[in-house]
Amino acid sequence: MWLRTIGLLVLSNVFMTFAWYGHLKTLRDRPLWIAILVSWGIAFFEYCLQVPANRAGFGTFNLGQLKVMQEVITMIVFMVFAVLYMRRPFSMDLVWATLCLCGAAYFVFRGGSGEGAAH
Repeated sequence: MWLRTIGLLVLSNVFMTFAWYGHLKTLRDRPLWIAILVSWGIAFFEYCLQVPANRAGFGTFNLGQLKVMQEVITMIVFMVFAVLYMRRPFSMDLVWATLCLCGAAYFVFRGGSGEGAAH
């Protein structure tokens, strides 16, 4: 179940990253309302993947683990998107930010459930 959760989270983040940032490249010359509608349309597919990912993962992962895992995946997907699609230069700052989130993941994944546990 954990592999399905992670796979769905990765796919949902690809859609969400394009919904949030793709219009900055492809729809700059269009009215804002068009960018919003296109982004909402893309985000629909993100939700069609995100909701099942959270449902599949909840129980295997606790709520905090799902959230932090989502954020780590978001940063990894964003780095790839920024470099390959937006043609931005690679930035070690994004790597450091992702590693900080991995530190957060360490705290929510250590010691089992992580909810209500005193460490």
